[in-house]
Amino acid sequence: MRAVVVEQQGGPEALVVIETGTPEPGPGQVRIDVAAAGVNFLDCYQRSGKYAMDTPFIAGSEGSGTVSAVAPDVTDLSIGDRVAWAMETGGGYAEQVLVAADRTVLVPESVELEEAAAVMLQGMTAHYLCESTFVAHSGHVALVHAAAGGLGLLLTQMLAHKGVRVIGTTSSEEKARLARAAGADEVLLYDGEDIAVGVRALTAERGVDVVFDGVGKTTFEAGLDSLARRGLMVLIGAASGSPPPVDPQTLNKKGSLFLTRPTLAHHISDRAELLERGTAVLAQVASGILQVRVGGRYALADAHRAHEDLEGRRTTGKLLVVPSMGI
Repeated sequence: MRAVVVEQQGGPEALVVIETGTPEPGPGQVRIDVAAAGVNFLDCYQRSGKYAMDTPFIAGSEGSGTVSAVAPDVTDLSIGDRVAWAMETGGGYAEQVLVAADRTVLVPESVELEEAAAVMLQGMTAHYLCESTFVAHSGHVALVHAAAGGLGLLLTQMLAHKGVRVIGTTSSEEKARLARAAGADEVLLYDGEDIAVGVRALTAERGVDVVFDGVGKTTFEAGLDSLARRGLMVLIGAASGSPPPVDPQTLNKKGSLFLTRPTLAHHISDRAELLERGTAVLAQVASGILQVRVGGRYALADAHRAHEDLEGRRTTGKLLVVPSMGI
């Protein structure tokens, strides 16, 4: 079996393809023949050392495929079942992976496995953001940073489906077109204009009810200045680096604002919640509510290039590592 291993944390070159033995499921596990693995900033953080990891490890925290072996104590999955998973530590960038059976979600026959791999982590993230962190509904106005990225496109579609007015930010006109196609009502270019001024102009100086910020350092302060009174800042990533520390009094001065830094792991920690969110997201793909954009497919040997492209902001939509490519 081929797998992409990180022997020592570092740059994208730390991703190396090796040959290893076929894994056998232990108690509670299934073996999955991987159809595709999602590429996420989480993978980059684990590879680079931003998140401490025991090495060596197989990269990849999300994917989909077909069950090819089942531990004797697993009774609710069978060989041949199509499943997807997310937020599992390591293993996805490989031809086969072991995953705890209770951390998988069945993929409907009407959803392609590549679609499932592309939507699980960011789709469930978008789901909890607009269903739990901020209960979005018609009449709300939201600012979505990086609206043409993998998460941004899904979150924009979910918000628009709920009747939320979405103001997106992107780095180029090409990406702005993708954000508008996903349902963004207006798009601002954060590399070329003052976002807070633009938001205030678009909202008659009121500001937005919520900001979803996965960019971090370069957009955080503008996001706070874009919020309406008692608005919510949701920091969901730090693609440009971590924002500076915030004096709590700043939230008072800017209008009794709220600030949170949630994570998907805390919203799918038990089986019931994982199934609720995963099933809901895949159902939205099956019904056409969510259109999944795959921005690039990479062979195992090119996983390092996928990380370079993601970290270099050269991508739109979701990147996938596809083990069958290049064989």
